[in-house]
Amino acid sequence: MENEQHESEFESPDISKITDYLYVSSWPREEYVEYVSSLGIRMIISMPFYPPPQEYRDPPFQFVHCKTLDAPSVAIPQFMLRRGVTAALPAIDQGDAVLVHCRQGKHRSVAMACCILVAKGYTSEDAMQLVKEKREVADPYAGYIRKRIEVFESDWLAKKWQDDQS
Repeated sequence: MENEQHESEFESPDISKITDYLYVSSWPREEYVEYVSSLGIRMIISMPFYPPPQEYRDPPFQFVHCKTLDAPSVAIPQFMLRRGVTAALPAIDQGDAVLVHCRQGKHRSVAMACCILVAKGYTSEDAMQLVKEKREVADPYAGYIRKRIEVFESDWLAKKWQDDQS
């Protein structure tokens, strides 16, 4: 039939609003670019090793690639979390929203989102709780993810990140 719609047209974007300025998602699909832009998102922080479709790396978006693996045996490097946070803060301060994504929107993007919230004044525990409340599939309490968020909080508050490149 000519009017048949594909199943993917019925799917909604897997994007969770955490705050007015912060969103978390799984892999962003090309067909949702206009929707993502309509949310006021102007920065994309991409956590997987491979970047998202080109449409998310071109204007109106700023693009930050924080290549990381999602594996308990490979910790997210603190410098990658700092890279994403220090890029996100000016965008947020000028009124833009930030979308952080990874493959499934469960671990790496959640860690980055929590670190952004810590930099905005949340405690790591409050950040993890908020992200979990707003994104059901989020797992900030996975041991290897929680540890990175807590280390980030400690370093951020102590400003160790200025001298440390680990």
